[in-house]
Amino acid sequence: MIIAGSVSDDIVEKWLKAWSLSRQLPLPVRYQSGFKVEVGEEKQKRRYVFSELNNDFIELSKQIDEPWIYLKVCASPDEVKNVVPEKWVIQPPGYMMFCAGSMKAAAKDLGKGYRIESEKYNSTTVIKIIAENGELASVGRIVIVDDLAVYDRIITEEKHQRKGLATFLMQQLEKTALSEGILNNLLVATEKGRVLYQSMGWELYSPYTSIVIPNI
Repeated sequence: MIIAGSVSDDIVEKWLKAWSLSRQLPLPVRYQSGFKVEVGEEKQKRRYVFSELNNDFIELSKQIDEPWIYLKVCASPDEVKNVVPEKWVIQPPGYMMFCAGSMKAAAKDLGKGYRIESEKYNSTTVIKIIAENGELASVGRIVIVDDLAVYDRIITEEKHQRKGLATFLMQQLEKTALSEGILNNLLVATEKGRVLYQSMGWELYSPYTSIVIPNI
């Protein structure tokens, strides 16, 4: 059960496992009181994720000098900014959100000129909305980890926004969770995405802040 205002280490671990499965990356491993994922990208070598802002997080921020290693924590940007060295750059705010039970939005129909495609790999289901000219209009993923459904990389291309595609996409992804009897749902939203998800009955679980040292 996900309870607002009380960030569970177990929930964060399941979310990060789903994040890794969605991207076909190595699964997270324990690192002190948090978790580590070897991402292996040029501008994200690895990430450390903590469920709370604690001494482990603060000490790690002092030890790391290498660029493109991300530290992430369930805390507000202001809280993080006040305790880490100035070499770190605060990234745009994120919002860890949950939905217990079915989403609240009215059922959406897919607009004229669009079709759905889907695929699956490991524990991940991908839903794509394709425009009639063949271009990708919207895409999202849902990953089932134990009793948790994690929604990931929900994107609607700008020219296809404000047509209800994102809501339709979320409802299609939700069918995967419901088909497996999963009622606990989690995602990390951007500022813009947060508004959409709240309109569908999602609630804030925790602020989620990322910091990184860019190339000097």
